[in-house]
Amino acid sequence: MTLPLFERAERFAGRTAIVASEGVFGYEDLSEVSALVAGRLLGGRDHLTGERICFLVPPGWTYTAIQWGIWRAGGFAVPMAVSHPPTELAHVLDDAEPELIVIHPQFSDRVVEIASERGIPVLNTAELLESGTQTALPELDAADAGLMLYTSGTTGKPKGVVISHANIQAQVESLSEAWGWSSDDRILLHLPLHHVHGIANVLTSALWNGAMCEILPGFDAHAVWDRLGAGDLTLYMAVPTVYRRLIEAWDAADASKKDSWSQGAGACRLMVSGSAALPVPTLERWEEISGQRLLERYGMTEIGMALSNPLEGERRPGSVGTPLPQVEVRLVDDENVPVDDEIPGQIQVRGPTVFSTYWRRPEATAESFTSSGWFHTGDQAVVEDGRYRILGRSSVDILKSGGEKISALEIEDVLRTHTAVRDCAVVGVPDPAWGDRVCAAVVVEGGSQVTGPELRTFAKEHLAPYKVPKDVLLIDDLPRNAMGKVTKPAVSELFKGG
Repeated sequence: MTLPLFERAERFAGRTAIVASEGVFGYEDLSEVSALVAGRLLGGRDHLTGERICFLVPPGWTYTAIQWGIWRAGGFAVPMAVSHPPTELAHVLDDAEPELIVIHPQFSDRVVEIASERGIPVLNTAELLESGTQTALPELDAADAGLMLYTSGTTGKPKGVVISHANIQAQVESLSEAWGWSSDDRILLHLPLHHVHGIANVLTSALWNGAMCEILPGFDAHAVWDRLGAGDLTLYMAVPTVYRRLIEAWDAADASKKDSWSQGAGACRLMVSGSAALPVPTLERWEEISGQRLLERYGMTEIGMALSNPLEGERRPGSVGTPLPQVEVRLVDDENVPVDDEIPGQIQVRGPTVFSTYWRRPEATAESFTSSGWFHTGDQAVVEDGRYRILGRSSVDILKSGGEKISALEIEDVLRTHTAVRDCAVVGVPDPAWGDRVCAAVVVEGGSQVTGPELRTFAKEHLAPYKVPKDVLLIDDLPRNAMGKVTKPAVSELFKGG
């Protein structure tokens, strides 16, 4: 059978699918060119039968046509990060063991040697996109693996997450319903295309709905503002760091640019933030500038998106809302027993959006699921008034001090509300009495004369509602040299085990 994604593309013939540096392309172009790519990849075979095809291609039309071509040939697409150095690309090649690698010419020097060492054939994108003749394409099964994305590797070597076509479809259907996608939507994309955020939330969701996706080769604050300022986009999605950089660019712009940028951004029907916690000051400042209340959501590579604030209704600062359509979410304690509202717990997710296996890691897969199919995300949250609030990654953001579990993210949020604090990072420094001694490294706004004792007093006063020990250690407390800089041994100790 033909997968619904490709059937729907035929339905949208005559509409613009992709706008990129290579040009403007319609849905009929995408169907035709991806079929030619599939034929060349098949090379006379009936089906790629799940063979892995790695591809290192910058965001744009070529990336999209190759991804679809791999899928339509029955292949297993493995997008590689254009930002990664050769050592990390080599890990993906060693783990995935692909049949071949498709490389854009600008990245040849990064991959050709490591591919040759492993005896993996390399195919240039120009060769793959050359005109050819139409060939019969294989019947596809939604249960087949279609995509392999690698985790960030925060707790070890990155693992390959095997995502089926059915998973992808469930993810885009869920987001289409929750976020009101339609064929009239026009979205700007500059997110990396080796993560679920850019691939599923933006690119595939747009193409599933017959919308237009405009792809930039990378992030540039002024280029993004100019496109938002044009006022013809309906959707925009980014990470908190990007919103912060856009705010900085807006602050530095002249009055006329500020006005046109703000008016254009205000024309969007929805702006979304994800992939990291959104600081409340950033949310509030963005709303002041653009009139847009950012929608926060929660997800990860293995599950797609699981929680979201509503399209219509209150979007509560610090909250990631409620479960998305087709997604079940629960919180459990350390014994895997569900907890009541207001009690912190570990997030577990179940449903058709959730992956089924890590590539060639049966033990890791088994450890990640309960016997009833719940996936352990490794994150902690609490439900307050029916809404989920993320407390952080159990292995990184949850500190244990004085016998209590403390969310580093919550403390960071409190410190960022101080007018002199531009950003901060909270970690636990080993302490024989406390276990983890809470330590905050603070970046102050330019020109601020705030002192360590002032920030400590502020922190102690405002952390009271969170019921955490008041052993907050600020970077000003650390040993400094004659020039006033923190000494290297102190910095090393600060991040030990953090």
